[in-house]
Amino acid sequence: MSQTVAADRWMTTIRQHPERSVADRAPEFLARGQVAHLGFEQNGRPYVIPMLYHYSPDRPDRLYVHGGLSSRTIQHLSSGVPLCATVTEIDGLVYSRDARYHSANYRCVMCFGRAHLMEDAAAKQSMFQAMTARYFPGRTAGSDYAAAPKAHLDATPVLEIVIEQISAKLREGGPKGPQDSDQRAPGSCGVVELRRG
Repeated sequence: MSQTVAADRWMTTIRQHPERSVADRAPEFLARGQVAHLGFEQNGRPYVIPMLYHYSPDRPDRLYVHGGLSSRTIQHLSSGVPLCATVTEIDGLVYSRDARYHSANYRCVMCFGRAHLMEDAAAKQSMFQAMTARYFPGRTAGSDYAAAPKAHLDATPVLEIVIEQISAKLREGGPKGPQDSDQRAPGSCGVVELRRG
């Protein structure tokens, strides 16, 4: 797998609002995101599970999630079945003078791939410390908290998701209805900003 996110063979085709495609910003969105929704099929039923995750631009074709030893999600995904991981952040709610043009400003990444269990304890330890630093910038093992002992690492399976295809979309700006630029038109329009930091 190429480490270059811009590789065409790695990108999926966006059909709805293709003008919003921003494939080159996928690493930025994944690095900033907090929750990945993992979608997969098991026994004829679809599932979508929200999970905290780790991502580093140093490995742009990898995502990491973890769970308990008894987790059916972890057990199933570790078998290598196809999965989809989606990370979305809503930056604002867009309201228009026309009902049809109400929308949202967002950043979204959709990753398709397969997962396997990480077996190396040192690699797991390193991943957990990096994940902690991503969610809690400045916190370091040995200073701000005790590093996980081997027993905890053994009891916490980690999935390494290998991203095979990816797409990213972005909407930004104000409402785009036919009357939204006309200050004399009836109704109101604007953006309710939600973006954090």
